[in-house]
Amino acid sequence: MHRKNKLTILLMALLPVLYLRAQPDSGFVFVKKGSYMVGKKGHLLNPLRQVSIRDFYIARTETTNSQFEAFTKATSYKTDAERMHNAMVFQPGLQEFEWIEDSTAYWRYPNGISRGGIENKMAHPVTCISYSDILAYCRWAGVRLPSLEEWEIASRAGSDADHFFGNDKNKINQYANIWHGRNHLTADSSDGYMYTSPVGRFKPNSWGLYDMYGNVFEFCTGKLKENEKNTIAHARGGSWWCSKNACSFFNSYDIGRVNIHASFSNQGFRAVKL
Repeated sequence: MHRKNKLTILLMALLPVLYLRAQPDSGFVFVKKGSYMVGKKGHLLNPLRQVSIRDFYIARTETTNSQFEAFTKATSYKTDAERMHNAMVFQPGLQEFEWIEDSTAYWRYPNGISRGGIENKMAHPVTCISYSDILAYCRWAGVRLPSLEEWEIASRAGSDADHFFGNDKNKINQYANIWHGRNHLTADSSDGYMYTSPVGRFKPNSWGLYDMYGNVFEFCTGKLKENEKNTIAHARGGSWWCSKNACSFFNSYDIGRVNIHASFSNQGFRAVKL
């Protein structure tokens, strides 16, 4: 009896440890393997279809400046923007889809040195990085990018509407940091932010994923049949720059494209666990 009690006590003591080790990282959301519908009926690049995926864990938020800084400190990595001095940035007053090439811009100064750095924005998503830079980060961090299909499934969170909250675009301000102005000629910070916002500041989707729309375009792996060039990468979800009148990609079906070495102040990423 005495021996049995000792064994019981030992097992009870170990249970909390075993339980904690069995729990997934709270910074990631589990997506179960299976068949899912993706795309939109009549969409030229992303038609409605069924796809099958394996289990995966996707980050609740975009990768932050703080996380990217840890990478650069550990590796002394220099981004494409730092080496090529060709990052594209934005300032109010530009015409639609007009950007400025700023040789001083890179992830620490994503809108150029004259517009300030990230000292007080370590919880904001890292930007002004290229697809090539992101792959280097992923190799170091032991993570990967979501595929185009994985991102969309996570974004939809079980919804078959244009947005995970339905088809009413007017609800977007609850869930995403976007540009609410009629155009980009004057500054817009009506939602509290002109550029990026801290990750997780807006409402998540029903699976607990934040900023799937807006804030920054999120790079994914995979190629479209219409564009299989190795120099092109794809990003999804729209950004802080996107408005209802210009690049309204803050939805679950549109897919953007950019050169793998291009660096814009509205593009970033979120990670998937290996």
